[in-house]
Amino acid sequence: MGWLQRLFGLEKPHNEEVPAPQSAAQSAPAQASATRVATATETIPAERVGLNGEYDQSGLAKRVALAFDQNPEVADIDSVYVAQLGSTVVLKGKVSSQEVLNKLVNLARGVKGATGVETNQVTIG
Repeated sequence: MGWLQRLFGLEKPHNEEVPAPQSAAQSAPAQASATRVATATETIPAERVGLNGEYDQSGLAKRVALAFDQNPEVADIDSVYVAQLGSTVVLKGKVSSQEVLNKLVNLARGVKGATGVETNQVTIG
């Protein structure tokens, strides 16, 4: 079971590339179901862009989970969880080594919208 399935109950999108943030005018149908209403000139903050370019409160965490799914070195890890606080990715759980944690951190940092990665809730061992 992959990261997206385990953490969010989602399958990988058919088009695994996440589109750039859209303006509210471009994504009106997607935003109609969102809990946040934007003006016509606003764009979706990078940390709130979902897997399909829509507004998603957990968009960054889902895109990080997708990045983990796409990397064979970490795709099978099932003892770490991904959350987000604004534009900060929060990793929680347990990893086997510092090298594995470093790989997760580097992948998470590479996701558009991530300004930091918090690992103080991850144990090694």
